[in-house]
Amino acid sequence: MEGHEEERLCGKWRFACGLYRYNLRDVFTWRLLKTILMGQVLSLLICGTAVSCKYLALAEVETPMLQSFFNYVLLLLVYTTILCTRKGDRNILQILKTKWWKYLVMGLADVEANYTVVKAYQFTTLTSIQLLDCFVIPVLMVLSWFFLKTRYRLVHFVAVVVCLFGVGAMVGADILAGREKGSTSDVVLGDGLVLLSAVLYAVSNVCQEYTVKNLSRIEFLGMMGLFGTLISGIHLVVLETRAVAAIKWDFHISMLFAVYALCMYALYSFMPVVVKMTSATAVNLSLLTADLFSLFCGLFLFHYTFSTLYIISFVVITVGFVMFNAVPMYSALPESGSSDDDPAEAFPDLTAESSSDRLLSEGRDAPRTETPEDAAALRPKAEEDL
Repeated sequence: MEGHEEERLCGKWRFACGLYRYNLRDVFTWRLLKTILMGQVLSLLICGTAVSCKYLALAEVETPMLQSFFNYVLLLLVYTTILCTRKGDRNILQILKTKWWKYLVMGLADVEANYTVVKAYQFTTLTSIQLLDCFVIPVLMVLSWFFLKTRYRLVHFVAVVVCLFGVGAMVGADILAGREKGSTSDVVLGDGLVLLSAVLYAVSNVCQEYTVKNLSRIEFLGMMGLFGTLISGIHLVVLETRAVAAIKWDFHISMLFAVYALCMYALYSFMPVVVKMTSATAVNLSLLTADLFSLFCGLFLFHYTFSTLYIISFVVITVGFVMFNAVPMYSALPESGSSDDDPAEAFPDLTAESSSDRLLSEGRDAPRTETPEDAAALRPKAEEDL
């Protein structure tokens, strides 16, 4: 009797941890590999924006809102135009009639998040920004818990801690290399801006996850392009008119703006596909390697000093990301995305397994019921024991 009770308690513990009936073949699936690869593609795109920003800063061009404005304009020209050509309830006018204020909040959060994190570089150090920017992950998990009804297991929290240890190793390497430099004119203000940007990014990402999983990717990007262009355009006129007028335009500067805008456009277009396959929290965990890719590029472009801690950091973050995605999460919200503009249509190989994998994961978690065939197979063994 005590043995049965102990086995039952162990089963509950394994289920709570997310380790119930898992083997290596269940964990290291082709879908997990695709998720890891796509997450690193997103990190490389962010690396492209970071490198172009670095070159723009060296050219004494400090117009973060102008850079974001070009990205939102591209989204507007492509995805908002698609919404304008639709008919019925999926037309842009019908969407604006019923949900305009929701997309306004989402666009405002996204634009201000991009602006505040760039502004923070003027007041605090790179080390503070790298550490405090990770605040987006716990905020995302809290918002997902309440608004998306996402339920995490113990292994997910452990995975987040592992990833944050990887970030700590990266920051430690920066300090040892002397790259913690930055403005310290008002550290409290700068750190506050980083925390504010993390909260705003979390709000934007939760809105993105809900929209792409329950409505459509095209609707999310079209509305982001529309409201992002309007809000960033107003910001641009109010805050950066003099800075834009002072830019000495040439081919080099123009190409840097083009690289930044195209990388951001690709990031915004591709990120909803990965979010639909996994979650906004998982995507942000994968983006922790973006700083590492930027540092690796800096080894060749800006003559940074190499440190083995960068390799350790990359491995640790990757291990945490694998842990987080190896065990499925549970969400109480139904997913009823539109099939006409679903990401599966544009990327069929990337999303084909999501439904089946979800059913498989549910099957692993469900207690197994003994069938008549099982009983018949076990009866001869029982008779032998007697």
